[in-house]
Amino acid sequence: MQTVIREYDAKLDSKRRLTIRNTNFDYYHVQEMGDGTIILEPRELTAPFQILVKTLAMMDQSVRSCRFKAVSVRWSVAGGRWLVVSGR
Repeated sequence: MQTVIREYDAKLDSKRRLTIRNTNFDYYHVQEMGDGTIILEPRELTAPFQILVKTLAMMDQSVRSCRFKAVSVRWSVAGGRWLVVSGR
């Protein structure tokens, strides 16, 4: 069973909104039950440090290309400079 950290009464404003005080999250999943109970679960819109499967596959292909010296002759680096890569 979870312990209660904070408990307070809240009132809907004129636009039927409820304010949650001192929250750690910006987004919540809301469930309204038949008996009037409302359940709020914190949500994060993007999972931090998650890499897509397609991105991982592309990175693996790039490493394989580097191992077999099938890399491009040169590529752009930040600042407008070109880095020459041998291998072709």
